[in-house]
Amino acid sequence: MPEKIEFSFPERGITIEAELSDSSLAEEIFRILPVEARVSRWGKEIYFAIPLKAPIVSPQEVVEEGDIAYWPDGACLCLFFGPTPVSKNGEIRPASAVEVVGKILSPWAILDEIPSGDIVKITQFDRKGVDKG
Repeated sequence: MPEKIEFSFPERGITIEAELSDSSLAEEIFRILPVEARVSRWGKEIYFAIPLKAPIVSPQEVVEEGDIAYWPDGACLCLFFGPTPVSKNGEIRPASAVEVVGKILSPWAILDEIPSGDIVKITQFDRKGVDKG
């Protein structure tokens, strides 16, 4: 069953709701939450290290706006909200293959306000929207 999570950026007062997919990788990510990390930017992608080293089963070289993906090369979670430096012809391309593990539910354009170095906190939510972290 898909699980809801929240990304909060306390330095900016920004909170983004998201839903993880039904995959086993998404379930592994859900189980390690809460996580706090420093973000990096790469074009219109925010990424940050998480304490999970896992293989990917469904690699993708192209993603969509609003996708949340696991990047195994960096053991990072990535939030895509537009083109990256290697995007071509309107596509959104990660640096290398990722596995999409969820979707941002909130309007994601606000993520453009988040600079490298800011803190992100990722927490679980139950079905009533109560923070479990």
